[in-house]
This record gives sequence, structure tokens and C-alpha cells, in this order.
Amino acid sequence: MAPPVEISVPNATISTGSKPYTIYNISLRLPLRSFTVQKRYSDFLTLHSGLTDQVGSPPPATLPAKSWFSKTVSDAKLTEERREALEAYLQTINSIDDARWRTTSVWRTFLNLPSSFANQTSSTAGALHSVLSGPGAGGAPITDPVIWLDCHRDLKTQLQDARLSLTNRDQASTPQKQHEASVAAKSSLVKSGTLITALEEGLTNIQKDSQGGWGGQKLGEGEIRRRKDLLASARKDKEGLENLLNAMITKSKLDSTVASIQDKEALVGTKPRSGGRVLGKETAETRELDNAGVLQLQKQKMADQDLDVEELRKIVMRQKELGIAINQELEVQNEMLKMVDEDVDRVQGKINIAKRRIGKIS
Repeated sequence: MAPPVEISVPNATISTGSKPYTIYNISLRLPLRSFTVQKRYSDFLTLHSGLTDQVGSPPPATLPAKSWFSKTVSDAKLTEERREALEAYLQTINSIDDARWRTTSVWRTFLNLPSSFANQTSSTAGALHSVLSGPGAGGAPITDPVIWLDCHRDLKTQLQDARLSLTNRDQASTPQKQHEASVAAKSSLVKSGTLITALEEGLTNIQKDSQGGWGGQKLGEGEIRRRKDLLASARKDKEGLENLLNAMITKSKLDSTVASIQDKEALVGTKPRSGGRVLGKETAETRELDNAGVLQLQKQKMADQDLDVEELRKIVMRQKELGIAINQELEVQNEMLKMVDEDVDRVQGKINIAKRRIGKIS
């Protein structure tokens, strides 16, 4: 039977501070959650001592010996050897048939496991999911690429739950059901935001490990870009769902206000005064304005209309001036035609005189 939790030590990092030391990132994969805890070599020594005291005998595996002549901070080879030995130490305790060491409180505290994990069954899966409520439940960042993918899968689940809740809210028939769906959607979106932040920090850690870390899986630049694109897409989906939720809430408040006023009028039996404002029958431009705002808007509209009329007047004046110019041009052309007509008559008279003279000569 496979162990209920998969344990590995994929890599090690160096702490930042005045006195740097080596941190071993322990990756744990449970049925419903994956996370990482960070421990120093001294923490493993404390674990070994605690297991021996509580069980009465030492664990079936031995810890790597302490090095007195070199430090893991400055020796990458020693760090890798110790990482492999510590991983083998944890995996041996986790997979051995004798479960005495796994059921101790020291073991559960070291790995940040819930107290009920030793007797975990399928019925306690929901409790485990609630205990491990976020990536890196032990306070450690995501450093394992596989755990990163598990958290991203959980992020997609949260976004899908938010979409489903928004759909249920849109189809809800009572305000109570709408409120419950809104709360569920908001909860999923908050969890999605937390996961996105953790995934961004985890991707930064994984990228650093790929450039200079020890052991573990290393990601290429193409895979890192792909995961960044996944995060960008998830963030865009989250923002879109948040905007949709806010729009639904705003519309619900507006509809509730209109309905309450109409119900009041129907109950009291009053009607809006003639010529007054009728809420619910106004335009989107006037609905948010008070009486003074409506008056100001009306003045603005009238001023805009005056400007339009002035522009129309200018166009008509230009048309008038153009018509006058055309009329003047036609008068000039008529005078010229009269002069041509007179010239034609004069030439015709001369031609007639010439014809008579020719007739006399012949």
C-alpha cells in the first residue's frame, strides 16, 4: 500500500542574512494538497532525538553525519550529498511498515501535518483540506515545480467555482439566494487572489533555483514563460469575474431601490405629481442626478442646442451669400449675351446691305 503522503527533498537554498545557512525544502504531496516546509540540518537532529525519546528506540534510518571541516553554505557537493541523505531518511520513516515513528507528535509537527493525519481515512479528507488551507501551509514558499502545478490546478478550480457561483446568483429567484451565491463567489475570488500571489512568488523561487540552485527539477526559459502566461491568464479571468460580481451587486441595489419606491407608492396609493420626475422611467443620464443636477443638465442641453442653431444659421448665411453671388454672375452673363445679340444684329444688317449692293452690280 502506498504511503498516505509522498515526501521528497527536491532542493536546498541559502538563507539571506548576516550568517547564511542552508535550508532544505521538503516537498509533501497529500491526497488533496501539496505544500513545502523548510528545515535546517539542526531541525533534523531535533527530530531524530524526539523520535527516539517518544518511541523508545531510534528510527530505522540514520542521519548524515555532521561535517566539521567544511560547510554546506560554501560546498555545493556536500549540500547535494546531505540533501540526498536527508531525503532518504524521511522516505525510510514514511514508507516502513512499522508506523510507530510516523504516529508521533514530533513527526507531525516537523512536517506540519494535522493531528488526525495518523488515522486518516477518506472521511477525513475534507478536514485535511480545511487544515491545509493554502500553499506552503508551513509558511514556506513554493519551490517545487510539481507543487506549483498542483497549486495552479487548485487556482483553476477556485475560478471555476467562482463562475458557477455567479451563474447561480444570476439564476437565483430570492435575495437570500443571491446573497449566498455572492458570498461564495467572493470567497472563491479571495482564495484565487491568494493562490496567484503564492504562485508568482513560487515561480520566482523556481526560476532562481533553475539558475543556481542545487538538486531538484530545473525549468527552462520556455516553461517559465509558459507558466507566466498561465498566471497572467488566471489574473485576467479573476479580474473579469470580480468586475462581473461588482456589476451584479450594483444592479441588484439599483433594482431594489426602484422596487422599494414603487412598492411604497402602490401601498400608500400615491402617484407622482404631474410634470414631476418618475423614478424608473428616466434615462441612464438622469437617473443618478438630483433635481438640481437635472436642471443643470437641461441648461447644458439647451446651450448645446443654441450652439447647434447658431451653426445652422451660419450655414444658411453662407448659402445665402453663395446664392447672391450666383445671381450677380447670372446678371453679368445676361448683359454679355445682350451685347452679343446686338453685335449679331449689327453684323446681320451689314450683311443685308452688302447683299443688296451685290444685287445691283449683277
